[in-house]
Parts: sequence; structure tokens; C-alpha cells
Amino acid sequence: MIVILGKTFTFMSPLVIESSLETPEIILDKKTNTFLFKGKSLPENPIVFYEPVFKWLDDYLIDPNPETLVNFMMVYFNTSSSKIILDIMKRLELIKKSGHLVTVNWRFREDDEEMLEAGEIYAERVSIPFNLIPDETVN
Repeated sequence: MIVILGKTFTFMSPLVIESSLETPEIILDKKTNTFLFKGKSLPENPIVFYEPVFKWLDDYLIDPNPETLVNFMMVYFNTSSSKIILDIMKRLELIKKSGHLVTVNWRFREDDEEMLEAGEIYAERVSIPFNLIPDETVN
């Protein structure tokens, strides 16, 4: 962290987590403005798995980009992961409340009514712009 003329600047390393059979691909990169959650989320211990994500987002809250566009491309997640995803969205909501633009693109396969419904529920629970986007590249 550097302070110049009273303004705090945070240099953050990207967080990149490769997907597995039970965990999503996650890319959080301030420099390239890439924020992606993609795949399945069934980790044995979701709190431990997502801990680095929360740490990264908490650091990002200090000095977020003027605009943050987050893409969710989930194909399945279990109940414990659904709570974690809501917690992630609540952190995104804090960024918006600090005066920055935040948008969520919830991408889902057109034939996946469960993921559409999940996106609708999240959109109702947070006060950030939320786009529900049918996307056949989600897999």
C-alpha cells in the first residue's frame, strides 16, 4: 500500500484458483479488471476454500477500481456454497456503497432453470446492478 497526497493506492497480486471437479475457477485481477467465478462449487470445506477470496476482496475494498464487473458462470453449487456466494455479493455491495460502480453478470445456460432462479434470488438480495444473461458457453 502506498499513500500519495493523502490517497491510498493498493498494489494487489491477482488471485487465480484453477477449477477442479468440485471447485470453481476463480480469477480476481484488479489490474486487468477481471473478476470471474466459473464452474461447480462443492468444496469439502467451503469456508477454507473461499477464505483467500474473502481476504482478496477485503483488500480490494480499500482501493477498488472505479468500475467492477463480476462474471458468475456457475453450473452447480451446493447449499453451503450458495451462502458463500451471497457473502461474496455482500462484499461487492460494500464496494458499491463506497461510491464505485459494481455490476454482476450472472451467466447461465439457457436450459438451466435452477441457475436462472439462483441468479434471480441473488439479484433480489443485493442492491447492485444484476444482469441475468443466457450464455451457452457456460459449462
